[in-house]
Amino acid sequence: MSTVPTRTGTPVTDATAPRGGEPPVWVRPVRWTQQVGWRYLVVAAALFFALFPAVWVISAAFNPTGSIAAQRLIPDPISTVNFEVLFETHFWRWFGNSMIVAGVTAVGSVFLCALAAYVYSRMRFHGRRTSLLALLLLQMLPQFLAIIAIFLLMIGLGRFFPEIGLNTLAGLIAIYLGGALGLNTWLMKGFFDTIPHDLDESAKIDGASHVQVFFTMILPLAAPILAVITLLSFIVAINDFIVQSVLLTDERQFTLAVGLYRFIAEDYGARWGPFTAGALLAGVPIVLLFLFLQRYLTSGLIQGAVKG
Repeated sequence: MSTVPTRTGTPVTDATAPRGGEPPVWVRPVRWTQQVGWRYLVVAAALFFALFPAVWVISAAFNPTGSIAAQRLIPDPISTVNFEVLFETHFWRWFGNSMIVAGVTAVGSVFLCALAAYVYSRMRFHGRRTSLLALLLLQMLPQFLAIIAIFLLMIGLGRFFPEIGLNTLAGLIAIYLGGALGLNTWLMKGFFDTIPHDLDESAKIDGASHVQVFFTMILPLAAPILAVITLLSFIVAINDFIVQSVLLTDERQFTLAVGLYRFIAEDYGARWGPFTAGALLAGVPIVLLFLFLQRYLTSGLIQGAVKG
């Protein structure tokens, strides 16, 4: 192996000498770290913070001790005792109530927001811009400000219509449907604006009505944003706790969020194992719905946010 003298007197071997303009061998890892390697570090850190809570909940659900303080990443032994304790409660009733509220809210939100978005996107009327701006401004108010008003409204409504008043699933669904109109209508209107108006005009020339255009042309083309609104509405309804804890006081009407909270509140600190088991089961419907709608989600979020 030949050496090449340098000004400092330190010989450079053929292995480290630059060839054809390439940097020395010891420089390449440093350059790779500066240009590419740090990105892998950022991705690894993001994955860690995203996956660690989920892994910890799964581990706690199968930990027979039921204590978070003594929790290990891999429980020893692995047991289903937390699930057995959980199933001794009214868990399945709570689970069913949550599915009813979330499912009806998701379907109703999609339908109502689609109707409103179609009107705002395809029709021109007095007060259109003002009402759109009002919908957007209402979404900026924090939810805490409306809790007292909603509570008093449901009490007054229950005097005349007990079926949709306080402590009813129908009343809770009505609250969620009203709260979903703002942002979801804006998202859906932005997507509807990307659908060419020529399609509507061609259909109307052939004798189609607004109802036929809406159901046979607009909705099939708007499948991506419909999937996005469905998933977002479902997640909000199944994960919300504040509104549900205020409006639901009867154990038979509890949803998962309220039922699991009352379950651990009775003996705080000793029931975290069954609580994590319930939280794990509560995430299954969301994952299944996400997998079912996955092919529509990316395009729906992007296209619905481009135009308004």
